[in-house]
Amino acid sequence: MRRVSIDDLKAMKQRGEKFAMLTAYDYPTARLLDEAGVPIILVGDSLGMVVLGYSSTLPVTMADMIHHVSAVVRGTQRAHVVADMPFMSYQASSEDALRNAGRFLQESGAQSVKLEGGVSVAETVRRLVEAGIPVMGHIGLTPQSLNQFGGYKVQGKTPAAAVKLLNDAVALEQAGAYAVVLETTPAPLGKLISERLSIPTIGIGAGPYCDGQVQVLHDMLGLYPDFVPKHAKQYAHLAEEIGRAVREYLTEVQEGRFPTERESFMMGPEGEAVLAELSGLV
Repeated sequence: MRRVSIDDLKAMKQRGEKFAMLTAYDYPTARLLDEAGVPIILVGDSLGMVVLGYSSTLPVTMADMIHHVSAVVRGTQRAHVVADMPFMSYQASSEDALRNAGRFLQESGAQSVKLEGGVSVAETVRRLVEAGIPVMGHIGLTPQSLNQFGGYKVQGKTPAAAVKLLNDAVALEQAGAYAVVLETTPAPLGKLISERLSIPTIGIGAGPYCDGQVQVLHDMLGLYPDFVPKHAKQYAHLAEEIGRAVREYLTEVQEGRFPTERESFMMGPEGEAVLAELSGLV
């Protein structure tokens, strides 16, 4: 089975075909998404918060990411798997970026990488693309710059900020990025950028006009109830269902209603006879 390629994603934009991207961080989840037909899976550094329990994405390391990306790749056959480059894996130099991005493709089997920033990282993006590494850009609210932004705030609300984001998007396209994530930006700006670029835009809190949409799986499924972003829609409330199932299990064990004969293994007549003899010897 052939994986979805960056050319497939670009062709979707040309046809006006919307597409969805979701995050995954482990083998069984990736397999479920792949079988459901999700064309592109992001192994986001959001795993720092929804999987590893950090308060932000900043503590996530290359080792963390390679471990989880590898599991997701093993769980997929068709989906294009994108590896999120963690904080300080590409900011120091283009050499660092090239080495770390190469590790994702070589060691984990990812098909492309994603990094945050616009004009400031354009030359790094160009260097990676020239080396044969497909790159997805990410502008707007970039979580690795959380401390600089002073929190999770909508980006591009003023004319100057909007122009900056448009320039960032154009710079990424010119550097060779195959797609750009727009996070937490006004919908009209998302529309403008999507119309201006020939490569796909993927929105998360950027309105309905982007070519694709991405959601953190834990937000969409209600698995991370501590905080639900405005841009997230919960299609299920699995945290509640998991809690209910666990409480039912605890009760049945405590009351001796689990396991029953149905969940137990039995012995044949010969085995039972041996047990009878052993019981007599005890």
